[in-house]
Amino acid sequence: MSGGEVHWYTWLNKLRRSWRYRLAYRLARPQAPKQPIPFRGPALIVGSAPASNLPDGFDSRFSVICVNGSQIVTADWGIDAPDVTFLQFNQVEGNGERATAVRRALSGKRCRILYVLRWPKSEARLREGLAAFDYGFDELRLINQYDRTRLAESVLGRVIAEGDNESKFSNGITSLLYAIHNGATAVIITGIDPSSTGHIYNALNMQRLHSDTDVKILIELLERGFRLYTSDPHVAESTGLPLWSKKELRE
Repeated sequence: MSGGEVHWYTWLNKLRRSWRYRLAYRLARPQAPKQPIPFRGPALIVGSAPASNLPDGFDSRFSVICVNGSQIVTADWGIDAPDVTFLQFNQVEGNGERATAVRRALSGKRCRILYVLRWPKSEARLREGLAAFDYGFDELRLINQYDRTRLAESVLGRVIAEGDNESKFSNGITSLLYAIHNGATAVIITGIDPSSTGHIYNALNMQRLHSDTDVKILIELLERGFRLYTSDPHVAESTGLPLWSKKELRE
């Protein structure tokens, strides 16, 4: 098979996967995850990149959303329990070094609402797994890939088909879309850096997945006029996101 034929075949397979995903998505009729009481102020999204910064003017008006093991950062800031945590399913029982590090970072901590993404087993098994590393929550919710796609569609007005890893977006972007969908007056991200490697809770220096898709979504949200900021100067410089200042707070 020639190079041109390989390229054509790859493109056709990608198109087929996207079509199958879109069909399954429509048949599933998913709902975007909903906050019990909509956010009434700014939302701080805390990711697990090596560098994070507490936003200027942070106070009780902010809601806090953590991604995977980033609660190790918010705990140092004196935040007892984030309003929401998004946790990837394989962090609960995975044997890899990254999953182990996430569990170590979350051990003994808690949040108000815990979303576990794409959990493939029973809820009882999930609760047992969370209890094994002593992670607490007021409410446990499951979210599958179609719910996440519906969340993106509700904000962006289009379907992002998760036909392959290249087309998926990160849990940090999921958290950001959740905040927008649920009424946050502004969204500030920290520890979310598509160009970085490594995580604050381990020393593995692993490459970030979905970086290209994440950057495209960040730019699209800015172009659509959403109040999106970063509190990380280096991310503002690399992505074009405006740097947050407390003057952006609305009474």
